[in-house]
Amino acid sequence: MEMTLQLTLDCSDPQRMVAFWAPALGYVPEPAPDGHPTWRAYWEAMGVPAEELPSGAGDLAESIVDPTGRGPRVWFQQVPEPKTLKNRWHFDLKVGGGRDVPQALRRERVDAAVERLVAAGATVLKIKDEPDAGFYAAALQDPEGNEFDVV
Repeated sequence: MEMTLQLTLDCSDPQRMVAFWAPALGYVPEPAPDGHPTWRAYWEAMGVPAEELPSGAGDLAESIVDPTGRGPRVWFQQVPEPKTLKNRWHFDLKVGGGRDVPQALRRERVDAAVERLVAAGATVLKIKDEPDAGFYAAALQDPEGNEFDVV
C-alpha cells in the first residue's frame, strides 16, 4: 500500500493561509478534483452533510500542492480556537544555498526572501546573525502567528 504525506495546519482563515503559503513555498492552490468547480461542490457531491461545512468552506482552495509533485500536500484546516502558544514544529525555508555558498550571498538571498514574505503578510521576529559561526537566518511569523525560519 502506498503512503502519501499531507501536512495539516490548524488555522482560522484557510484562504488567507493559502494566499500566503502558496507563493512562500512555491506551491499552487489545489484545484477541486474530478472537474468540480469548487471543493465545496466536490464535498457536497461526496455526501458531506451541510452542517459539517461552515459558511464559505471550500468556496476557494484550502490546500496547496507542489506543482512538481515532490513536496507534500498542505491543508489549512479551519478550527474555532486561536493559536495561543509557540509552535512545536516549523518550516525552514532554505533559500540561502547552504554553507558552500559565501555568507554574503546567503545573507542577500535570505534578506530578499524576507522582504518578499513581509510584503505578503509575514512579521519579522528576529534576525539571527552569527558571522563567526557562518550563520544568517530570520525568524518570522505568518499572518496567523505561526513561526517559521528563512535560512
